Amino acid sequence: MSALGSLTVVGLGPGPDRWLTPEVADVLAGATDLVGYGPYLDRIPQSFHRRHGSDNRVELSRARLALDLAVSGRKVALVSGGDPGVFAMASALFEALESGDDPAWAEVPVRVCPGVSAMLAAAARVGAPLGHDFCVLSLSDNLKPWDVVLKRLRLAAEADFVIALYNPISKARPWQLGAALDTLRSMKDPATPVVLARAVGRHDEDITITTLAACDPATADMRTLVLIGSSQTRLLPRKGGDNLGDVWVYTPRSYYSAEGL
Repeated sequence: MSALGSLTVVGLGPGPDRWLTPEVADVLAGATDLVGYGPYLDRIPQSFHRRHGSDNRVELSRARLALDLAVSGRKVALVSGGDPGVFAMASALFEALESGDDPAWAEVPVRVCPGVSAMLAAAARVGAPLGHDFCVLSLSDNLKPWDVVLKRLRLAAEADFVIALYNPISKARPWQLGAALDTLRSMKDPATPVVLARAVGRHDEDITITTLAACDPATADMRTLVLIGSSQTRLLPRKGGDNLGDVWVYTPRSYYSAEGL
């Protein structure tokens, strides 16, 4: 058997090259093989790398391929968008390792490099909505039951977290964001700020700041990150404008209930 290679899981960030960390850039430059979802690999400039692109929703197969390549002596970069540990390939890799399908996988040197998550990029675009306690949920029910999604959403609303929603809608799940918003409307102030951040940092970026009452789920897609404020989240007029499109969204670091701090 040839000498073992290595496997590094990386995140490209939400879009622009300037959000690619220097560490990840170094890993990509030194890799012999890139494994990932095809559209993510397309974002990496063409080079001498061997590319192993695949479709969406085959994360475990992708992780197994990356491990097999590393066992054969290749220096593999397993590519995610955003941060690889947030609903992405790092978890899939460790699931594959835990399965123990090939004992040789356990010998592969593995490293995970952080990336810029879409929720952090979206939050920075609009101000500081994650300035106090927050939680992150995926609305996809591909890997968990929908009733679990709704239970967690209700509990997050009850706890008064700012809520970041990944995977809010798709062609196969066009109704789920609407159902989630209806659940939140039954529990939260209709004036609660909501941010729909689509394709953050890319040429077709589109950010809408609205309210829970007015939020239209039809304006979102799978590239949209949804931020829903807590009872403390505020809108602060930006210099030069005071309408809803010209505001900062932020959540103060201190929490004040109706009864006081």
